[in-house]
Amino acid sequence: MGDSDGEDPAAEAPELPLEIIVYILSFLHAPDRKEASLVCRSWYDASQDLCFQKNVTFRFPASASSLDLIRGLGQKSCCSLIISQLDGFSMSRTLLLEVGLCLGPNLESLSLPGSSITEASLLTLLPRLTSLRRLDLRGLDSLFMSGAFLSREEHRQQVRSALSGLEELDLSDLRYLSDLTFNRLTSCTPRLRRLSLAGCHIAFEFDPYRGCPVGAVQDSSALLSLRNLRRLLTEQRSTLVALDLSRTSITPESLRTVAQVQGLALEELCLRGCKELTDYSVEVLVKHQPGLQRLDLSACTELTSRAVIAIGLGLKGLKQLSLSRNCRVTEKGLADLLSKSSMKSLDLSECQHVSGTEIVKGVTGSETAKAPLETLNFKGCTYIRDLVVFSLAKLLGSTLRELDLTSCVYLTDLSVRAISTCLQGLVVLRLGWCKEITDWGLLGMVELKECEPFEEMQDKGPRFTRNFGNMGFFRPPTIAFQKRPKLVTEEDLGLFRQQEGASLLALNRLQELDLSACCKLTDSSITQVLRYPDLQRLSLSMLPEISDASLASVARHCRSLTSLALSHCPHISDRGVAQAAPYLQRLQQLYLSCCDNITDRSLSLLVQHCKRLRTLDISLCKGISITTIDILHSQLPFLENVHCRFVGGADLSLTL
Repeated sequence: MGDSDGEDPAAEAPELPLEIIVYILSFLHAPDRKEASLVCRSWYDASQDLCFQKNVTFRFPASASSLDLIRGLGQKSCCSLIISQLDGFSMSRTLLLEVGLCLGPNLESLSLPGSSITEASLLTLLPRLTSLRRLDLRGLDSLFMSGAFLSREEHRQQVRSALSGLEELDLSDLRYLSDLTFNRLTSCTPRLRRLSLAGCHIAFEFDPYRGCPVGAVQDSSALLSLRNLRRLLTEQRSTLVALDLSRTSITPESLRTVAQVQGLALEELCLRGCKELTDYSVEVLVKHQPGLQRLDLSACTELTSRAVIAIGLGLKGLKQLSLSRNCRVTEKGLADLLSKSSMKSLDLSECQHVSGTEIVKGVTGSETAKAPLETLNFKGCTYIRDLVVFSLAKLLGSTLRELDLTSCVYLTDLSVRAISTCLQGLVVLRLGWCKEITDWGLLGMVELKECEPFEEMQDKGPRFTRNFGNMGFFRPPTIAFQKRPKLVTEEDLGLFRQQEGASLLALNRLQELDLSACCKLTDSSITQVLRYPDLQRLSLSMLPEISDASLASVARHCRSLTSLALSHCPHISDRGVAQAAPYLQRLQQLYLSCCDNITDRSLSLLVQHCKRLRTLDISLCKGISITTIDILHSQLPFLENVHCRFVGGADLSLTL
């Protein structure tokens, strides 16, 4: 009857109040809210509620189309920007001017990576950013090359009035930063809490330009000196809590000078790649900065377990510690370190002498005297075995959220089953290059091995061959990596669907999973286990046995994927891409290098369905033409990087 009256029943449905829609959207992750905002105008307005606008950063390159975006952002009460590819031409100057006019009082963070702007352009913008809390000038050598940045007093006064509340300043990788320019800029930021000078050319003990010790010249126009850095630390000691001196040539004596600044109480210190530091310098640091909560000593190759012991004894409130790529660090001292109730993150990647036994001892303590680890990185620790993983999984099951076991080559299915059973709160799991992991481990099943009864009863002593020509010699041992596991059959999959044991499917909170180079995995486990609605990053590269069936299954069950790696998977073809692409509308990064069955048809499907693609790797794909790649650039608006080396069957011998 409603149809006979010419009325649309849908038009009579009352709209939900905006508050109710906001409440519904509060249960969704950010990508899901973005999709829901496309339903109608009221849902879009609800998605822009202030409760969803915390820590939102907008990233875009400098272009004419970005002007409308900036004007639209002017309606927001606060926002953060990352603008790349700025230069000295009129378009970049207009863009920065528009940022100052539309967003000036509301901009909280500004980053300009990969840019080359002039001093005049930046000085037009900075005085308008009165609410700025974070400024990132990494790699902007064009600003500091002349040495005249902020040389005029009126410019410094304008910038000082705007940046008086700035808390974070990133000056990493500035080749031409000197005492003069550093003093001018930091005089405009009197309340810094975080300062990064990673990769800067800092003269800690000797001035190579003047041939004299640092400090003999008051303010150098050629380089930044330790004396000047110490002056800043002294002036802002009441507010400064984080310092990054990574990849600098800081010496043990210089580190002691920094640590002994009167009244300085650092909470975070990053010294990644400072190769001259010694155990003694760490002991001095711990003595004078006992309040450190985050310490990064990655790639400080001279450090040994003596430094670990000093850290364990001196830093009572330590929360995060990175010791990656320190090949001289052993197990000694790790037990005391892991008995701290404050420790939440530990990175021991590429510490080849670490086996994990001392970590198990440290975590085995009482509930009040063990580390509630949330992040644990054992990447490249080849001494890690199943027993350690099993013990840590039981002990850290309630807290651990990120586990990296990449290249722990002796781990087997037992570790996978322990992880699936005890660590069901994991958000990130990396098992790349664990070549002994098979389908049975992912499925949570025990591989049924057939053996002869006679062999079970025989003595397990030395065995000889009876072949003529080898008589009297031991049978050579088989290599573990060459053993092929028993294949999973349909009957086995039927048992898997009926069982109640934990498989990798139990990790339903996963957002990142790396199974690259686990070469014994096949479609049997990938199609049954990888069904994670919140999974965003997945790597299945170098799995020679998976096919289009795995790709299609992953796409159907993991629709939140933003990054997918399938490089060196020879059985992936256009057919699989055709089945998967309609479900991968959120995909931003796709890696298909060395997939010989991928052709131009796959690129056409990506253009049709994956509009948000930013990075695409199709290197060494013989069936792809350069013409199709050019079309791809023109039709995907967000595409930034296309790796297309040797496509179309290029002859590699011509490059040798």
